[in-house]
Amino acid sequence: MPAQSPLASSSASQGLRAAFLTVKDAADYLGFSPHTLYVWRHRRQGPPSFRMGPRGRVMYRRESLDAWIRAQELADSRSNTSLSPLKAVPQQRSSRMPDA
Repeated sequence: MPAQSPLASSSASQGLRAAFLTVKDAADYLGFSPHTLYVWRHRRQGPPSFRMGPRGRVMYRRESLDAWIRAQELADSRSNTSLSPLKAVPQQRSSRMPDA
């Protein structure tokens, strides 16, 4: 098996770093502070994260962050017109008067 060149291992390492983000990198990617991500993680909110490595560093998958962003967009009526309250069918009032 041929030895891998330092350049090839460097690009593989870059790919790995691009797939997994630290809390700081994920916060930069999302436009939030790292503190916000720590609070969300503690409350079990926000994008999914996990611990990796012997020191148990909190990490985020880039693809999970992208999926979480898409879910946020779909849950917002401004981005998802099917959720707009302006498109809701008006409810009909009952013409029957309540018994007194």
